[in-house]
Amino acid sequence: MKLTKIAVALSAVFIFSACSEQEAKVETPQVSHESSASSTSEATSFKWQAERFADIRVLRYQVPGFEDLPLETKELLFYLYKAALSGRDITWDQNYKFNLTIRQTLEAVIRDYSGDRSTEEFKKFNEYTKRVWFSNGIHHHYMSGKIMPEFLAKSFNDYVTNVADKGNLPLAENQTAEQLVTQLTTILFDSNIARKMVDQSANIDNVVASSVNYYEDVTEEEVIDFYKNKKNADDKRPVSWGLNSKLVKKDGQLVEQVWKVGGMYDKSISEIVHWLDKAATVAENEQQKKALTLLAKYFRSGDLKDFDEYSIAWVKDINSDVDVVNGFIEVYDDPLGYRGSFESVVSVKDHHATKVISAIADQAQWFEDNSPLIESHKKKEVKGITGKAITVVIESGDASPSTPIGINLPNANWIRAEHGSKSVSLTNIVDAYDHVKGGSLSEFVWDEAELNRAKEFGPLASHLHTDLHEVIGHASGQINAGVGTPKETLKQYASALEEGRADLVGLYYLLDNKLVDMGIMPSIEVGKASYDSYIRNGLMVQLNRLKMGEQIEEAHMRNRQLVASWAFEKGAKDNVIEKRVRDGKTYFVINDYNRLRTLFGELLRELQRIKSEGDFAAGQALIENYAVKVDVKLHQEVLNRFEKLNLAPFSGFINPKLEAVYENGKADGKIIDVTISYPDNFQEQMLEYSKDYGLLPAIN
Repeated sequence: MKLTKIAVALSAVFIFSACSEQEAKVETPQVSHESSASSTSEATSFKWQAERFADIRVLRYQVPGFEDLPLETKELLFYLYKAALSGRDITWDQNYKFNLTIRQTLEAVIRDYSGDRSTEEFKKFNEYTKRVWFSNGIHHHYMSGKIMPEFLAKSFNDYVTNVADKGNLPLAENQTAEQLVTQLTTILFDSNIARKMVDQSANIDNVVASSVNYYEDVTEEEVIDFYKNKKNADDKRPVSWGLNSKLVKKDGQLVEQVWKVGGMYDKSISEIVHWLDKAATVAENEQQKKALTLLAKYFRSGDLKDFDEYSIAWVKDINSDVDVVNGFIEVYDDPLGYRGSFESVVSVKDHHATKVISAIADQAQWFEDNSPLIESHKKKEVKGITGKAITVVIESGDASPSTPIGINLPNANWIRAEHGSKSVSLTNIVDAYDHVKGGSLSEFVWDEAELNRAKEFGPLASHLHTDLHEVIGHASGQINAGVGTPKETLKQYASALEEGRADLVGLYYLLDNKLVDMGIMPSIEVGKASYDSYIRNGLMVQLNRLKMGEQIEEAHMRNRQLVASWAFEKGAKDNVIEKRVRDGKTYFVINDYNRLRTLFGELLRELQRIKSEGDFAAGQALIENYAVKVDVKLHQEVLNRFEKLNLAPFSGFINPKLEAVYENGKADGKIIDVTISYPDNFQEQMLEYSKDYGLLPAIN
């Protein structure tokens, strides 16, 4: 489970950027939550923002201290870096079956077009290509809707025709450039084709309505029945069925096309395995070597029991500085929550920033025991929760260019219960956000008191909410015996309900003196700053991501509006949250923080009950009544206010580049150093990735 930057109340735009770097750093009495990522003078002069286009700003992040790492560590990171990027094409194909064909066509034009590139029409084409790169396909990376070109279909024909003789178009056997243009023109310009990558609307066939490339010629009912027949009701360690395969119908029968060596995505996965094998030879210790070896074994076999064995070994690898996530992990993009999108995050432990998250993890049992959950839904023994802060070295697949800021894995509930979990905070990613100015905070706060609280305590509040969400939130609670997994019981609502549950755990404890007593926050004012931000965002500010007429579909947006709007309604009688209007502008002001905390606890209790009991009807009612619908008048107001601010609502990153230095100058020699550099051109990196890691054919 991952927490996106924009899932933490838009702190990149609204909190971190509202104050200077000095104001953003808050020292707690005992433990500082400051990352070491910005501690050098180099960070001050570093160009954090590379460019801005459409609704996106492209940033950069640093890997402080990389040059001082031991050679063995650098070599390990280099191999994992290569493994990460080797899987990049998989994400593109998973997102939509024609994405690789489209990308290769767009890139052929960007590389080879000999016409006038200064025209407004070509500029629109170039911007569209960048949007497609950023989203790993033709659907918006966050909102899931299709990105419609603003250039003309005739221009597209002219551009592709211009480069047809260069030999770089992804032509199928016996296909002409003209036929390719006809095929892609229909896909790109017809708004009714592949309308949404993931459609989780109620009362429809979500599988048929979604264009994500996880299913072919199958219905939602067929998928559910297929896996129901695989499930063993008595199995206390259920297999994550469907996590690493595409489900298709052949000759009237449902068949899983497994993602493994020798199976679907063979070329990419074989390359991943090659680099994992090399990484295992320079592992820091035996436990890390075991985990890497088991991961490679799983990619070779495609057996999900091998994946479980790897996940257990990975959870137990708590002493290594280097860590990696690589594989088919998060299920947000499957309308039914079975299949995992490829992602990889390679990192080094940030020892300085780990102090806070470790302190929280050490108190996991206290948090569980003192939560407002029904007693039977609490874990009697919280096992193996490891919390740490990490410095990201490379991200790939579903984690890039748009990245999470917190990760909690593994997702299998039985592994978490029996063996524990790892929670990480991506400190250098957060640090990059800290350095980039936004400026909308003053537009949406009610008064100076709220503004000053946000400036002084907002950054720390956001850090702590992330840590509590990941370390305590996702690891808390237990499912009743005999109840299926959330993807089986709560179906398309499982992700939004789970993210809401984890958010509520963080919110509930941010107003608890326990955190003050632990020395990780100076006062309850930190919790109040978090409450202000969450309500402001959940009820109003996040609407900036939507176009007029749209409803909320993304899981994190749904969970935030659910929590905020439910609390607003339930506290209306006591005026807990007050809607105020001044000079035609709307504000939401908290009048009673303690009562709001009680309401958060009540909703947390209910969301855990829904998860523990598998109550689909109750979960559906909460999402559909509180999380989906948009106040049209308020939405228009938010868009108007943001238009004046001229801020991009979404952010992502250009990755650092690692290069090996070989003893004999050839790639088959001994590595004597690994260097790091920080590219600042998004387009160049995307083209370079396609050249060096374009491993899959246009159509799989």
